[in-house]
Amino acid sequence: MNIKLILKRILQLLLLTVLYSIFFVIGSMAVSGFIPDDPSDPGLVSGELGLLIISLVNAVIVMALILSSRWSGWKLMLALSLSYYGVMTFLTQIETWFFLSDLTVDAALMPRLFLMGAPTAFIFVPLAVWILGKGRPNKTAEPISLKNIPATQWAWKLALIAFLYIILYWLAGYYIAWQNPDLRAFYGSPGEITPFWEHTFHSMKDNPGLFLLQIGRSWIWVLCALPVIFGSNWKVWPTAILVGAFFSLPMNVGHILENPLMPDASVRFSHMIETALSTFVFGLIVVWLFHRKHHSVRNLFGLE
Repeated sequence: MNIKLILKRILQLLLLTVLYSIFFVIGSMAVSGFIPDDPSDPGLVSGELGLLIISLVNAVIVMALILSSRWSGWKLMLALSLSYYGVMTFLTQIETWFFLSDLTVDAALMPRLFLMGAPTAFIFVPLAVWILGKGRPNKTAEPISLKNIPATQWAWKLALIAFLYIILYWLAGYYIAWQNPDLRAFYGSPGEITPFWEHTFHSMKDNPGLFLLQIGRSWIWVLCALPVIFGSNWKVWPTAILVGAFFSLPMNVGHILENPLMPDASVRFSHMIETALSTFVFGLIVVWLFHRKHHSVRNLFGLE
């Protein structure tokens, strides 16, 4: 990479960071006046610095997603916009609905949280494609095609990914987030922590909807990753790291800011560590499972 191209990418990154901050603020207007006016612990950084960090992180991720893809034009814009909205907003806010509807999020605010992520996903991402020089369709690029993967293979891979996601989600949730007594109190379980297996069986009995929700979320994660995996012009491991970063960073970096919906700073920090680690590892697993065809589970592990 020559100096001219490096300077060009730096200028593009600076422009994307500024544009992201603008569309982030525009999206935030959707919830203006609907956020509870309750006391909240300060964020890890000031609001101004937090906005800069959030904008820079998202600009880097979106830039990498675009430049790594062999696709271009409206197909790349549409695929990445939907994937980005799914990861950044939809997957996040369905958990907000599940966990916070009875705590800090009322019925008027909930749909606005889904609307808040639309400008960055459906305006910023297509603009970024144009800015990075991939706005014109590439007629020589391979089309999106799933027809070469048998339905039976999709079935066992989706079943396996749901199982692995629940294991990863539950272990990270218990051994990272649930160890924080402030977090347990926030979700209505104050006092001493319950042993792992007792906590697990109690949750499966009293709250089976949580596990059904996470099965559905595991498949949405895969759906968001497929355009990145099938369109990637990179080798498998760089693609896996990119997907892991895509899963973990955009949706978690916001925890550095003050948030009246999750007012306790230690709760936000615990969730940030828990979710960033688990989703990064899950991104690696998704690429490992779906980057190519595997005739069987034995073939997946290189046993045949």
